[in-house]
Amino acid sequence: MQQKIRAVMLEEATLTTGDISTALFDTAADVVRYPLTKAEDVPLRLKGAEAAIINKTLFTAQVMDKCPTLRYIGLCATGYNNVDIKAARERGITVTNVPAYSTEAVAQHIFSFILYFSDKTAQYDAFVKDGGWQRSPTFSAFPFPTEELWGKVLGIVGFGRIGQRAAEIARAFGMKVIAATRTPKEVPGVEFTDVDSVFERSDFISLNCPLTDETDKLADARRLSLCKPSAVLINTSRGGVVDEHALAAALCDRTIAGAGLDVIEYEPMRADCELMSAPNCIITPHTSWAAVETRERLVRVAAGNLLAFVQGTPVNVVER
Repeated sequence: MQQKIRAVMLEEATLTTGDISTALFDTAADVVRYPLTKAEDVPLRLKGAEAAIINKTLFTAQVMDKCPTLRYIGLCATGYNNVDIKAARERGITVTNVPAYSTEAVAQHIFSFILYFSDKTAQYDAFVKDGGWQRSPTFSAFPFPTEELWGKVLGIVGFGRIGQRAAEIARAFGMKVIAATRTPKEVPGVEFTDVDSVFERSDFISLNCPLTDETDKLADARRLSLCKPSAVLINTSRGGVVDEHALAAALCDRTIAGAGLDVIEYEPMRADCELMSAPNCIITPHTSWAAVETRERLVRVAAGNLLAFVQGTPVNVVER
């Protein structure tokens, strides 16, 4: 029987609080688990290991050079901007990711933000619990204006699987959908346009693009100035896609009406993050991907990636 390779899981706490199991990885390798790993401890913990199972651990060329036995980096994520893919390829290290595992959960989260702003659910809940309904002279109290989604415009920047799923949900609500993407597609009910037009014409703007040199600070002061005063910006992609200083200013001076953010530039959030005090800015702690079913799916695919590598038939290999 072939001996299992040695694998090290450097960030198990990013996958589970104990509510799901990571035991599937044990079918492919002898796995050593750490809840979290500081950057300076990565080479020591990977000493003698052939595989690293990671989420957000930074793997530069310098880190890889300190891990001479490493042959495999298995990302428990879709994004791979924390790994130098070129350096890995040059060193013969296979890198895999988990594409499309979170599509349903993230699209659902996008609409939780949209419904928060359109239905004012949280404000009305607070109003009722503060006695507002009891004091109302009429059977229906509506001090906070709500709005129908029917006929509103959802603008999507980045039209991968999540963007496409968000478009399907939007159309079910009767919304109009416009999108900007590097690779325009023929999609019934979706109008493809440029990024500036998305900002200018949309009632809700959903950022679903990867963080690259081209998309860094894509939502900057100039583009935010193009928006309708009633527009809401939603970001479930990567924090760096938004210029946080410009967004905080736009919210404070009412250039736009609100923002729903699941990601910010520095995670965990720093105490001096300007968005903490910005008005009408709803922030969730990078949880759009974290539904129980979603994380179980992630573990299944990531463990399968490791097993396929061990068997000599790697899948979901990141090529660029």
